[in-house]
Amino acid sequence: MGRSFTLPGVDDQGFILAVADAPLQPAFTPLLADVCDTLAAQARGLDGLYAYGSVARGEARAGVSDLDLTVILREPPTPAAQERLEGLRRTLEARHPEVTKIDIDIGTRAEALDPGATHRWGFWLRHHCRSLWGEDRSRRFGPFRPSRDIALAMNGDFETILGGYLARLGRAGSLRDKGVLQRAASRKLLRATHVLEDAYRGEWPWSLDDHAQLFLRRHPGMDAEIAFFLAEARTPTAGCEEFTARLRAFATWMADQHRAILQAPSSPGEAAW
Repeated sequence: MGRSFTLPGVDDQGFILAVADAPLQPAFTPLLADVCDTLAAQARGLDGLYAYGSVARGEARAGVSDLDLTVILREPPTPAAQERLEGLRRTLEARHPEVTKIDIDIGTRAEALDPGATHRWGFWLRHHCRSLWGEDRSRRFGPFRPSRDIALAMNGDFETILGGYLARLGRAGSLRDKGVLQRAASRKLLRATHVLEDAYRGEWPWSLDDHAQLFLRRHPGMDAEIAFFLAEARTPTAGCEEFTARLRAFATWMADQHRAILQAPSSPGEAAW
């Protein structure tokens, strides 16, 4: 069985908890074996393959959960290599209905081992990923303690990313595509609220609910907005026009708050929604 993390999200030494070491769920072992065999044989320049998310934690539900993968390549991929990897992703997704979709994030060995990216790649591999194939680069990093550096490395790009989702929603054709984008944008927004914290001591959010809980401690008047995006992060049902308007408004507010924090880190304040 998997472990369900709730706040404080740190161990008794103050280190952030990592993905569980529990055995993988039997329902997903054939899928993961196929992913490893297929990508190892056909994805050129593969250095390592990792799972993250609910499958990595042993908490996935067959037919409901996604499979999230991080692929580390030895060299930056060419356009042809990216196209080939996307084709392999679609092939694997089509023959494995036990997951609703397969997502692949791509990085390079140089990025993963860059000392300047330790709070991003080092933290990601060490605490969120589970090695499936290749050399486990997470072993190069010790455990991390809560810090603003990690929060910013992981989600300081929220304004650009959410702006990209807004643009893609404006071009999306099918209801399915819009739902996928609304779910992804909601999840990014909820995780990004962590950059608005004024202290990073003694606890760390693991789940979307944890992020919501931390945020609402400081901004309790925004519970309706947080409830909306939590619902969309799970099962998108809002109309695209409503979702876009609410995402744009929240993202703009967050960006203003974040700029205020960066300008006065010792006393960020609490502006009203």
